[in-house]
Amino acid sequence: MESVSTAVLRRHIGRQLTRLRESAPAVDGKGKPRRLSQGEAAQHVGLGRSTLIRMEEGAEGVKFQEPIVRALLELYGAPDADRDLLLALTAETRNGRKKAWWHDRTETEIPDWFGLYVMLEDSAASIRQYESELVPGLLQIEEYAAGLGRTPVGFVSDDRIAARVRVRMDRQALLSRPEAPRLEVILNEAVIRRPFGEPEVFRRQLQALLDAADRKGISIRIVPWTAGMHAGMVSGAFTLLDFPKDQHGEPLEPSLAYMDTLTGALYLQKPEEVSAYELVWRDLKKAALSTTDSKKLIASAIEEGSQ
Repeated sequence: MESVSTAVLRRHIGRQLTRLRESAPAVDGKGKPRRLSQGEAAQHVGLGRSTLIRMEEGAEGVKFQEPIVRALLELYGAPDADRDLLLALTAETRNGRKKAWWHDRTETEIPDWFGLYVMLEDSAASIRQYESELVPGLLQIEEYAAGLGRTPVGFVSDDRIAARVRVRMDRQALLSRPEAPRLEVILNEAVIRRPFGEPEVFRRQLQALLDAADRKGISIRIVPWTAGMHAGMVSGAFTLLDFPKDQHGEPLEPSLAYMDTLTGALYLQKPEEVSAYELVWRDLKKAALSTTDSKKLIASAIEEGSQ
C-alpha cells in the first residue's frame, strides 16, 4: 500500500473500529441488546472518550497504538480476520512513512476546503473527471494554471496565485508514480475550442493534453457539440475518486464525488449521492467520442489555432 497515505489508513481503521464497536454484544440494565457506547469502550481500555472519538474519525495527529487497538478488538469480539487486518494496518501507520508532500503547505498554498481533496486524490486508485469549461488541474501547464488563478481579476493576490500554481504542478507528480492512479477525463468540446489567454499558451496547453492522451493509464475523451443534450449539462463539472482495497476487498475509503466552487468545495460520499454521479458518468461515456477520435479532434483544434 505504498501509494496510500497514512491519513487514508487512519480513516479506514477508524471506520472499521466504529463498525466493530457498534456491532459488539452489549446489554442494558434490563437485559436488552444495545450499542456499546464510545465512553464505555474508552474506559475499558484506559482512554478518554474524546481520544476514542478522534481514533474513530481517523483525525489528523491521532496515533494508533498496537496495544490499544488490540484491546479494543478483544473488547469488541472482532473476528480473527478483522483483528489481523487492523493490526497490520495499524503497523502500517507507524512504519516510518515520510510526510506527504502537502503536509507542511500553508493555507496560502492549499485552502482548508481543498486540503482533504489533495490527500484523497493522492491515495486514489482511479480518478474520473468531467470538465465542461476547463482543462483539469492534473493536466494543466503552468501558464494555463496561472491564467485561471487570475480569473476573476483581483480575487486572489499574485503571491497566492503563484503558490497555488506550485501546488497544482506538485499534484501532477502522482501521475508519474510506479503505482499511478488510472485517470479518465471527459471534456466538453468547449474546453478545446474556446480561446484562453495568449494563443501560444493555449496551443501549448492543447498539445500537452494531446501528449497526455498517449500516456499509459490516462484516457481523454471529448463530448462533441454534435452530441446534443447530455447529463453533464445538468451536473456540471465533477470528479469521482475510487480507492485501493484492503486484503478483504473492502475499499480503504468510500468512493467520493467532489465538486469545487470559487470559494469552497462539496464532498459527497453517501451511496445514493455517488450513484447519481455514476449515472452521469455512464451517460457522458455514451456521448463522448472514442479516445482515438478525441485525439483527432484535439489535433484539429491545435491546427486551427495555429492558422
